[in-house]
Amino acid sequence: MDGQQVGSFEVDEQTLGGEVRPTLLKQAYVRMHANRRSGSAHTRNRSEVSGSTSKMYRQKGSGNARRGPRGTNIMKGGGHGHSKKPHSWRLDMPRKMRRLANRNALLAKAVDGEIKIVESLDFETPSTKQMVRLLESLKIDRTCLLALADTRSPSARSAANVASVHLTRVDRLNAFDVLNHRYLLVERQALADLIAGGGAENKEAQ
Repeated sequence: MDGQQVGSFEVDEQTLGGEVRPTLLKQAYVRMHANRRSGSAHTRNRSEVSGSTSKMYRQKGSGNARRGPRGTNIMKGGGHGHSKKPHSWRLDMPRKMRRLANRNALLAKAVDGEIKIVESLDFETPSTKQMVRLLESLKIDRTCLLALADTRSPSARSAANVASVHLTRVDRLNAFDVLNHRYLLVERQALADLIAGGGAENKEAQ
């Protein structure tokens, strides 16, 4: 908690994929990013715009440029020429690949030295000041994903007002969230249980 090393944590690389696999991680990242899109964008085309469809004025003799109905896409308030319609952006990925990507993301962070492990986060009461002090002690100066077993604990509530820290349950860790933050802050026992076979191995957020 004071930034001092009190032990080590050894991990068998084979349990996390053996080596960092950029292609797999990119595929998993793009898939989860796409699956979070609502796909609800909608704009009206010419047939959906209300108003008269008659020609605004005669073709010749008025001195004006030729003009059709008011609902054309070049008129203010007219329909869109290529309107957006709601549709699904979801992408699929085999289950074994999703599970491997979740584990491989942890390996990528470990290789870069961006996983911060503490023995335990046992704040007695919620304290933003104490959380900021902890981050400074661990030299976490960028975005951080805080993974806890209980997201309703005082430690979790202490991170609520820290803009650079995002909270998640350790058994909901996935490749997208891990890669989308510079650091991963996790308790030693929670990480050990995760690698041992629980958590993201069987539960994907998307």
